[in-house]
Amino acid sequence: KVVMGVTGVMLIGFVIMHMLGNLQVFIGPETLNAYGKMLHDLGGLLWVARFGLIGAVVLHIVSGLRLASLNKAARPVRYVHETTVQASFSSRYMKLSGLVVLAFIVYHLLHFTLGGAAPDHTSLTTKLSDGTEVKDIYAMVVLGFQQPAVSISYIIAMILLGLHLNHGASSLFKSLGLRNSKYNNMLDKVGPALAITIVVGNCSMPIAILTGLIGSSVGGH
Repeated sequence: KVVMGVTGVMLIGFVIMHMLGNLQVFIGPETLNAYGKMLHDLGGLLWVARFGLIGAVVLHIVSGLRLASLNKAARPVRYVHETTVQASFSSRYMKLSGLVVLAFIVYHLLHFTLGGAAPDHTSLTTKLSDGTEVKDIYAMVVLGFQQPAVSISYIIAMILLGLHLNHGASSLFKSLGLRNSKYNNMLDKVGPALAITIVVGNCSMPIAILTGLIGSSVGGH
């Protein structure tokens, strides 16, 4: 449970930072491309962070499957009546949503980081206002999300991530032994609030690009 909780905190932190970084697409090419350059300049540290993230994902899934197995072994006969609020829709599908999100992360890295899914997008370059030549992250994101299949798959993955966070973000307090009767009501609201924020924030980008609200000048759209 501790491994589950600690890796959960790490992954939630990444999800939030990743969303805040990507939302800079609404500010414009200069800001997002400068942000991309800042990350690129981290060099080896960025890859250490990436491998650390992948390791956290693997540990999170393995510990989750292990806990599910132990719980099933401890109570092989299902409850006749479900009486707790915890048995929500999102909690019942934690395993499915987690595995789908993992598959999406792999594709997302191939698409936007390694360039395997769209090498012509990741090879684009541009210049910042100071003349520094950088990768055109803004164009890469816009061209990627201008493809309906990519945007739809991203939106579906974000909804599943939201379902996962809805239950997981609140339950990790229990995993880490931080539950307290005085704060339980507040802690139970953390998951839903975080889930809504992440889903709305991340889905706003492909929707804005698909509808031409931003990036309409990229790619001739």
